[in-house]
Amino acid sequence: MSIHVLQLGPYPPPEGGITQNMLAIRDRLLMRGDRCSIVATSKSTRVVEEPDVHYPRSATELISLIRKIDHDVLHLHVGGDITRRVLSLMLAASTLGKRPVLSFHSGGYSTTPEAIKAKPNSARGRIFGQFSRIVPVNEELADVFGRYGVPEGKIAVIAPFALTPPDPSVELRGDIAAFAESHSPLLLSVGGLEPDYEPLFLIDAMERMLAEHPNAGLMIVGGGSMKGEAEAAATNGGYTNAICLAGDLPHAQTLDLISRADAMLRITLFDGDAISVREALFVGTPVIATDNGMRPGGVRLIPNGDTQALVRNITDVLSQPLERPQTLVPDYSNIDKVLALYDELL
Repeated sequence: MSIHVLQLGPYPPPEGGITQNMLAIRDRLLMRGDRCSIVATSKSTRVVEEPDVHYPRSATELISLIRKIDHDVLHLHVGGDITRRVLSLMLAASTLGKRPVLSFHSGGYSTTPEAIKAKPNSARGRIFGQFSRIVPVNEELADVFGRYGVPEGKIAVIAPFALTPPDPSVELRGDIAAFAESHSPLLLSVGGLEPDYEPLFLIDAMERMLAEHPNAGLMIVGGGSMKGEAEAAATNGGYTNAICLAGDLPHAQTLDLISRADAMLRITLFDGDAISVREALFVGTPVIATDNGMRPGGVRLIPNGDTQALVRNITDVLSQPLERPQTLVPDYSNIDKVLALYDELL
């Protein structure tokens, strides 16, 4: 018997880790003959008419869609901080949805003041308790939900990523392809132009990189509010030719760039288990990342704001032969665990 899953969460563009998780779940459901509807909970930069994809224009319309769409399981995906708006969305989903499931993607949330003071019978704890299952992305988050009073049997820790080989037929935008081909080493940052991803720190570090590697290039994938500042920093530093602000790209193009890069940089002030890090390790691209206490094995770690450590690790990576895996086998094991959870609820 087929099932109908209603997913609520951000829908691309722009693309991010949560959206990739949602799309992977939808793909696996459709592959086995099930149905999946999606209701976008954040503003998309472009609305594309697709079957079973809905873009509510207000909270009232979102609630109406939850009531109207006949579903067997409702799956809400949230990330970032739990604001009043997010809490209201959780309340609506857990109250109106059938067999409601919550995936919480903010791996670093466990270190926030709100999580540290988590208590049962709090307003948040009561809302969390209304979900049939809660899917945190790591054990630290699972502990937080336990301290909020959620029974252990309702918590299922599942990492939010699927791993697939790059698509050899992908075509990059002309300027991006030209930059990637004309710079060596190619350093790639996947995150964006927001303060949490420290784009100015990365751009400033290029002064030292270019002193050692005059043909080096830094490409930053992802848009954001700091685009003007980043452009000005590159201009003032005198190395605009070595910086490419690629903006938001489709996931297939981002994965292609990850596979081309000589090193991927994940420099953040706040981060969880970044899917781009997992993808880079999967295709054999070295990763240098800020130490957030939860990076997977194989990642080179640096402290926050340490330019010397960043440049030293990049130089060390470039001095070693790059070994790519001979074959890449898709890994959908985490997604299949989510589908098994749906089946268990039914």
